[in-house]
Amino acid sequence: MRDYITHEWFTVLTVFGIFAITMAKYLNTLRFGDFISIIGNSKYLKIYSKDQKFIDPFDGLLFLNLVFSGSIFLFFCYSTFVSPLAFELISFLKLLLAVATVVIIKTLLERLIASLFEIDSIIDAYLFQKMTFLNYSGLVLVFSNLLLLYTGTNPKIIIITSFIVIFLINLIGFATSFRNYQKIINPNFFYFLLYLCALEIAPYVLLYKVISEYNI
Repeated sequence: MRDYITHEWFTVLTVFGIFAITMAKYLNTLRFGDFISIIGNSKYLKIYSKDQKFIDPFDGLLFLNLVFSGSIFLFFCYSTFVSPLAFELISFLKLLLAVATVVIIKTLLERLIASLFEIDSIIDAYLFQKMTFLNYSGLVLVFSNLLLLYTGTNPKIIIITSFIVIFLINLIGFATSFRNYQKIINPNFFYFLLYLCALEIAPYVLLYKVISEYNI
């Protein structure tokens, strides 16, 4: 029989994540329905990218779930593939803060660069698409965490399957963005590669270093 006591805090945070998703659906049921069907349907991006705000309650609630669920999932990844970890609330809150900080600072930096090069409209649309697919990945993470917490399924199978699904979801998002802005990217492909290295890869390398030092 599994020991659920050690996962009490994970249960609390998972409930918070599910509550955030529920509130997003409650506040805008129609938009949530379009959001759920985003894979293979660009309706959501076409409609809501035009009305996006700097602080959007709908996206904010989904982002909360992404942070909570993503942090729990990363904890299980490290504990399963690197070294078993004993849960410590303060250390885990640091991990949670690191996940949120990396995503937020990365987004603000991209907006700053967009302003400097006067391409705000393009970057705003791109960031909306990217965050939409990241938030969609958060839904997958909730389900994955429930399996990791409350079933006897091999955690390696759950984690690897989840990574594949999340990779495919965000690959679809990246392909959508690339297709939409291909005419701009092609003549500036070198700068596009620099962007990928500096703002798409480097922040996650930094996050990995934070996670790798989690149990110190």
